[in-house]
Amino acid sequence: MHTISTLQSLIGGRWLGAEASVPLHSALNNSLIYHTHAEKIDFDEAVTYARSTGVPALMSLDFQKRAACLKALALYLMERKEELYAISHLTGATRPDSWVDIEGGIGTLFAYASMGSRELPSSNVLHEGPALALGKNGGFAGTHILVPRGGLAVHINAFNFPIWGLLEKFAPSFLAAMPCIGKPATATSYLTEAVVRMMHESGLLPAGALQLVIGSTGDLLDRLTGADVVTFTGSADTAAKLRVNKNLIAHSVPFTAEADSLNCAILGPDVTPDDVEFDLFVKEVAREMTGKAGQKCTAIRRIIVPKQHVEAVGERLRERLAKIVVGDPSVKEVRMGALASMDQHRDVSERVELLARGNEILFGAKDGFNPVGEGAANGAFFSPTLLLCRDGMNNDAVHDIEAFGPVSTMMTYSDLDEALALAARGKGSLVSTLVTKDTAIAARAVPVAAASHGRVLVLEREAAVDSTGHGSPLPQLKHGGPGRAGGGEELGGIRAVRHFLQRAAVQGSPTMLAAITGEYVRGAAVREGDVHPFRKYFEELQMGDSLLTHRRTVSEADIVNFGGISGDYFYMHFDEIAAKDSQFGKRIAHGYFVLSAAAGLFVSPAPGPVLANYGLDNLRFITPVAIGDTIRARLTCKRKVDRNRTDDKGVGQGVVAWDVQVTNQHDELVASYDILTLVMKKG
Repeated sequence: MHTISTLQSLIGGRWLGAEASVPLHSALNNSLIYHTHAEKIDFDEAVTYARSTGVPALMSLDFQKRAACLKALALYLMERKEELYAISHLTGATRPDSWVDIEGGIGTLFAYASMGSRELPSSNVLHEGPALALGKNGGFAGTHILVPRGGLAVHINAFNFPIWGLLEKFAPSFLAAMPCIGKPATATSYLTEAVVRMMHESGLLPAGALQLVIGSTGDLLDRLTGADVVTFTGSADTAAKLRVNKNLIAHSVPFTAEADSLNCAILGPDVTPDDVEFDLFVKEVAREMTGKAGQKCTAIRRIIVPKQHVEAVGERLRERLAKIVVGDPSVKEVRMGALASMDQHRDVSERVELLARGNEILFGAKDGFNPVGEGAANGAFFSPTLLLCRDGMNNDAVHDIEAFGPVSTMMTYSDLDEALALAARGKGSLVSTLVTKDTAIAARAVPVAAASHGRVLVLEREAAVDSTGHGSPLPQLKHGGPGRAGGGEELGGIRAVRHFLQRAAVQGSPTMLAAITGEYVRGAAVREGDVHPFRKYFEELQMGDSLLTHRRTVSEADIVNFGGISGDYFYMHFDEIAAKDSQFGKRIAHGYFVLSAAAGLFVSPAPGPVLANYGLDNLRFITPVAIGDTIRARLTCKRKVDRNRTDDKGVGQGVVAWDVQVTNQHDELVASYDILTLVMKKG
């Protein structure tokens, strides 16, 4: 028996709420399970706490330390996930539905922790280079940096993913050193409160990094400034209202919306009912209709199929939908749960009624709908509903009305151009799927679809082996879409972190730019000493430590020997006559020989602090090296990243990027690259 309790907000570092207010009901049987709290939130206190406590606490850490904190938090939550599954059950979600929300959310924390540790510096300045020379004499240059905004992030989320919705926004804003005030949709706020309570109790978050609002946002948006950010997930109508808040406009507060949209799936004209791709299409549509009971902003709402295959698609979809057992997810056979609330049930019912006008219902409640489970008759269960529109080009409703549940409308097309025109009638969507086995069709259709869809999935038998599906936003890829979908972007790897940072152009001498960015800029002052840079431990190395090597003259024997070792007998290195007729007019050394020779010039061979070379970045061969040319290299410590890790023996190590410039006897640059090494810590 669930104990009815009053939810609390986390404001100013303390939990607020004791007096019951709005009742919240189980989606499974409509029983009372929670109340929101009646106490009013002092949003001046919330904002002041975020600015005065949260910002300094987060800024006391660097990108790398915040990434490590995210990883620790993800591990902590993963150990307690079953507690969240038990509460998620009350939302009507099946175990797979809850997995997307709970472990998908925690997985997003892991993903950002990993991306942050690999791609962000151990500072609070992200250099967005390369620096550009702005003067003839090399004394004036410019570049871009990204820095924390010094403000807070308000994340307003929808009811359908109460955990993932918070965490996928919290992770990048946390990395960007922005305190977060999360506001979940009231209907399922009890699940968000549960995960925030865990996060708070973990002790892993800096003070002020996270606050929670249960209930209304009151005058919160009126208290924000240009240093702050607002993100919103929910209906397009609500997004439109929030976007025009006078204070947000007056202070140019960045506002990002991810709104419900009428996403589509197109069955390519090349696919027949006998193809594997035909079954893949039907399976994907059915999964998107019934997963999370259709309550996904990415769900397929419009099914666009060739006119000649409409009956076959309809028949196979009906067969699949008829096998879906709907009811209480605790019943073993159940594959689809309930809508989030009875209010949501009423809303979906009204919209299905509007969609049905002038269209056919191919599958719905009349086809044996009978939710299973104790008290299911009182729950917010809704039958999977498939409609057919035979003239999609002249029916506005199917492109304007979204029933946010297990509801999709099939429509027909005559040729690919009409299919793409139907897809575009959605006026901007989060995602579309094209099922085709023809590469020419994909190459023609995707650029057109990409103009009005934030993501395009091309599905066929090869991709199906690993595909995460139409409805799964991934942390590494952008989530969002144009027009009706909100016009915003979320996720997308480190791009998402950049959304919460402030970009500024910086101009000055290379030496000044290097000091500001924490990264060596060519032309900046360097330090040369008696100790080889490779002999220094991670803590001893400083940005700008440099070595100018001795010289080496390249001989014909070098080229012949390297060709023999590598097996590279390209004519430019060995055929005197053909090389003479080339643009270089003579034989030249292998580019990779130049790299190897440069390494021979600057490497310190004895065992020491440099543990391993694990890659090259930005490699360019600038000027060819001919027989008789003399080369030398300059090795400079470009940047250091302390990942706060140790190896299997407990020895600490960091990552050092070295700028390498290889020049010839005329001081011309012949090769340019960054070499990445693991360097031992002295401790």
